[in-house]
Amino acid sequence: MLKYFRESIVFTAVCLGIAAWLGWSMTHTVMGTTGVLWIVLVLGVLELSLSFDNAVVNATVLRDMDPVWQRRFLTWGIIIAVFGMRIVFPLAIVAIAARMGPVDAMMLAMSDPVSYERIITEAHAAISGFGGAFLAMVGLSFFFDEAKDVHWIGVVERPIAQLSSISGLAISLVLIALYGIAQLIAPAEAMTFLGAGIIGLVTYIAVDAMGELLERGGAEHGSGAAATQAVAKSGLAAFLYLEVLDASFSLDGVIGAFALSTNLFVIALGLGIGAMFVRSLTVMLVDRGTLTDYRFLEHGAFYAIVALAVIMLISVRVEVPEAVTGLIGAGLIALAFYASLRANRAEDDSDAVGA
Repeated sequence: MLKYFRESIVFTAVCLGIAAWLGWSMTHTVMGTTGVLWIVLVLGVLELSLSFDNAVVNATVLRDMDPVWQRRFLTWGIIIAVFGMRIVFPLAIVAIAARMGPVDAMMLAMSDPVSYERIITEAHAAISGFGGAFLAMVGLSFFFDEAKDVHWIGVVERPIAQLSSISGLAISLVLIALYGIAQLIAPAEAMTFLGAGIIGLVTYIAVDAMGELLERGGAEHGSGAAATQAVAKSGLAAFLYLEVLDASFSLDGVIGAFALSTNLFVIALGLGIGAMFVRSLTVMLVDRGTLTDYRFLEHGAFYAIVALAVIMLISVRVEVPEAVTGLIGAGLIALAFYASLRANRAEDDSDAVGA
């Protein structure tokens, strides 16, 4: 198992080395440097706890992807995740919200982290709307699937799967949730929240439609070079889907990180460590076929996604600590893992009796 985490351990050592240099350059004291190192480690654990379900969903998509696109996501995708979503994305939010250039946003993060944090926090309505809507569609689409024949909590999942024949039901539920929550907040924030939520919905629909169209094109071309090209394009759609999914997962972590530090680079180092361990978990889940061996693990991850979506959406009205969010996700996955173990034991006992 250690082989899967070797790169993450090396990456962590490098990040801690940079953090030590950064801490010393800022404080010039051993105590201050130790404090920066501790914050980076805590942020890494926080990111991992919030994104464990992300690793399971990544593995769900990756196991059906072409090996070439699997490697691309696990190399270029993680670079985008670590640097793009944890550094560039927050800078882009600040640049758009404050109507300044990206260079000015970077200088603001370096020279006035308090103002940088304030702008990020003020953009919370847009972040919650986009991330909550996109994640809600990801979670609901898993359960609104009449072809799904494995159910963890059958009394809940079977009726939901049967409702999948109702066209646009998941989208309607998300729109109703967006509208209902928007009625509980200030009008100016409500418009931002609704607009961002609609963009999140459109993004999910666009990426999902792209994947379906390209897969259909591959089937129509049959075999040969045309089919290979279509499969590659389908892999691109899955790649884009995973990147948007990672962005949605990382949004609450980026915002929550400001409770521990206002320094953009300290936050990036900590969240980057967590993102690398999520990558290692994803690789392990795919290589070892864990999702097949533990049949309900995938269900637990998607329940966690729905829970995270709800938390993100209501966070514009009610503050939910990141620790609670992480515990809910980890708890659901742990319960799914335990249920899978019990199901496997019951199946083995039945086979033994039959033999």
